[in-house]
Amino acid sequence: MNTKNLGISDLIITPIGFGAWAVGGPWQFGWGKQSDDDSMAAIHRALELGINWIDTAAIYGLGHSEQVVARALRNWPGKRPYVFTKCGMVWNEKGEVGYSLHSKSIRRECEASLRRLNLDVIDLYQIHWPADDLAETLEGWATMAELQNEGKVRWIGVSNFSVHELQKAREIASVTSVQPPYSLIRREIEKDLLPFCQREGIGVIAYSPMASGLLTGAMTRQRVANLPADDWRRQNPEFQEPNLSQNLTLVERLRTIGARHGKSTGEVAIAWTLRHPALTGAIGGARNAKQVDGIIGAATFRLTPDEIGEIDAER
Repeated sequence: MNTKNLGISDLIITPIGFGAWAVGGPWQFGWGKQSDDDSMAAIHRALELGINWIDTAAIYGLGHSEQVVARALRNWPGKRPYVFTKCGMVWNEKGEVGYSLHSKSIRRECEASLRRLNLDVIDLYQIHWPADDLAETLEGWATMAELQNEGKVRWIGVSNFSVHELQKAREIASVTSVQPPYSLIRREIEKDLLPFCQREGIGVIAYSPMASGLLTGAMTRQRVANLPADDWRRQNPEFQEPNLSQNLTLVERLRTIGARHGKSTGEVAIAWTLRHPALTGAIGGARNAKQVDGIIGAATFRLTPDEIGEIDAER
């Protein structure tokens, strides 16, 4: 695989990273029940195939995702991959989710993540979501810079930030990377965010390049209808009509292109995001080893200009 430096950092990452959202298991925004054995097998398979970074967050499974990542790495005989995690989404003893970017909260989160991950230092620590109040967001970012200076985290980044929020954050400390949603059905960052990051040398990691499974080719109307009650996707408008029919039609176009190259629909969807020069990498989520096998080809697959036009022409 070709690798790239993530922004200004010394983190040299593969085009695809392992996304550990779903392996956290049930919570308010979870994907339903999940076997820890399947999760660890998926992580090991990703590492066997050359993926060198894992993206998780404290909130995924209310801490469980980080614990699963730690268990998987404890039994991994090879070089430890980079571990990226996030802060800012918090929960109470009842499992109710809230948000805080106040300094004390972030410091508590960082220490808790280090314990769950069994790490001395986090490779990339990211603010998960900006606060509604810009002052609170900047308080959080200043704390992130302090944690970096203290050696608890190596590099600091953000997720779901606007260009304006990035500009304000950079007045306090350099932003290594930003993690926005980006896929064929979520392209809004192409207008402002991607050009800004490309111009300013900020790394970009796309999350949900397969639109939470919708663009994998495995999602059907029947499967959507039978999603578990605790799967957050049941409430997502993209999984409901009229969007669902439009998205499944798009999937068929991706499937046709993939068939020409022996690639899965999901690999085509991820490759489409990676075609953009501002992208450093994309997160590929997987719940078992077989799903990893179904996305790894995107790391080396390149769409032709004609195929990109074929996909975009009908949007």
